Amino acid sequence: MTPRDAADDNSSRWSDLDRPPLNAAALRRALVRGGGLWSELEVVQRTGSTNNDLVARAAAGPVAEGTVLVAEEQTAAKGRLDRRWTAPPRSGLFVSVLLRPAEVPVARWGWLPLLTGVAVATGLARAAGVDTALKWPNDLLVTVGGEERKAGGILLERAGDDGVVIGFGLNVSLRAEELPVPQAGSLLLAGAATTDRDPLLRAVLRSLEDWYGRWRAAAGDPAESGLQDAYAAGCATLGRTVRAQLPGDRDIVGEAVAIDGDGRLVIATSEGVQEPVGAGDIVHLRPA
Repeated sequence: MTPRDAADDNSSRWSDLDRPPLNAAALRRALVRGGGLWSELEVVQRTGSTNNDLVARAAAGPVAEGTVLVAEEQTAAKGRLDRRWTAPPRSGLFVSVLLRPAEVPVARWGWLPLLTGVAVATGLARAAGVDTALKWPNDLLVTVGGEERKAGGILLERAGDDGVVIGFGLNVSLRAEELPVPQAGSLLLAGAATTDRDPLLRAVLRSLEDWYGRWRAAAGDPAESGLQDAYAAGCATLGRTVRAQLPGDRDIVGEAVAIDGDGRLVIATSEGVQEPVGAGDIVHLRPA
């Protein structure tokens, strides 16, 4: 048995009957095909960070575009600003993919986390019947008891000169008592039609392949590919009063009014200035 098929050895891993292991062989049969984006898919039982592992592989030697690495458990997962991401084994989707968008100018690669958000939200709507909203720039939100909760996040890292690794983590079956913080959520708590991770992962990766293909065919143009409009339509940040906490201890408060052509959040301040924000922490101060 190869390491990547270790997740298929179910005999000793059914400690929680509500959280069966992923079926790596079935996922490969469904997703890895000639002419498609996904070239290899591996499921590992436990690792520190799938992003770290895939970036390290790309640095060590040739790794094909479309390589997918999935972990049943991550022990040192990270989000934006090096924040920790923890969850029980087999309770979520912890996934990293390697992309090499050679046809797209590097200046447009900043759209990839937003593209991934749109793809994840689209896939979850189809497979789980859950309305997943996007908090600019990297968070996935679900509604639990009428309240927005963070259920996932997205992280992009460069991999050499011509590649990027995009990681996403998603809480699938976390119960209320397992949430790392009270403000967190999961698909289970949001009333998902299913928490079976196999069809959820297939739907998300197919959606990501579709959106990445459109964006790449348009040379990364967010308007021509439809990405800019799709992101704005699903973005829970737009229309709200927000606080942008920027590098250098500077804050901007105002209404989030648009996503510009560079993927930046445009904030209209009380001084009548529209200021684009390319990086920072966003706090929603009131509902839309």
